[in-house]
Amino acid sequence: MSFVKRYGPWAVITGASEGTGRQFAKRIAAEGVSCVLIARREGPLNAVADEIRSDSGVECVTASIDLYSPEAFEEIIEAVGEREVGLYVANAGADPNSSRFLDLEVDAWIRHINRTVITTVRCSHHFGDLMRNRGRGGILLVGSGACYGGASFLATYSAGKAFELCFSEGLWAELRPHSVDVLYLVLTRTDTPALRTFLEKNNLPAPDGVASTEEVAKVGLERLPHGPVHNFGQEDEDLGYALNTAADRRSRVQFIDKATEGLFGDG
Repeated sequence: MSFVKRYGPWAVITGASEGTGRQFAKRIAAEGVSCVLIARREGPLNAVADEIRSDSGVECVTASIDLYSPEAFEEIIEAVGEREVGLYVANAGADPNSSRFLDLEVDAWIRHINRTVITTVRCSHHFGDLMRNRGRGGILLVGSGACYGGASFLATYSAGKAFELCFSEGLWAELRPHSVDVLYLVLTRTDTPALRTFLEKNNLPAPDGVASTEEVAKVGLERLPHGPVHNFGQEDEDLGYALNTAADRRSRVQFIDKATEGLFGDG
């Protein structure tokens, strides 16, 4: 099945105005899939849309939406309208707070959870249900190696990424029989504007071995049919950023899925 038939005719990409989101949008459009681009900053978002229309000739619409807002999901659905979405890429995920948990008011972390968890879950439920009914589609959640354990300055960020990791695995097992692909793409340091801003703010040098946004988008879309997890920069059988491989996690999900078969109905 071609990319367009499998994941078209429309894709929704959040965090699409820069970095990995911009590259995902460009690569998806190059495959002939029209795009709904979601981000907060209208100017950069429109610039990406213009670039995509010029380079790929596909239809591209934008929506300036604050993904931290409790109303983000409803605004995304309104922007999509009646368009048939075959691919949902949840890419917005940087930590804008860069703070210890107790050093900020709790509302700052609640907003972060709204974006990382609540909006992602609601979009995955909405688009995933439509994909299941059609018998095709894909959901790609862009994550971080922080999903494998918490740390100082990362309490809420790591927790949100860990949720996305386990959520993706469960969703992959549920949707696999319906030919809907699900992948959690675990990233290391990536050369994004967010990373550069963080380094400049803290007077830190650029680290070695930083991944390019172009390669992240390329690998993510290549690995989408082979979920539920891919550790960027490592082979499927390599130990990841935790003490198990992506293949081990896949086998574990399949084992649990089989062991609980019949307990929750046929689904």
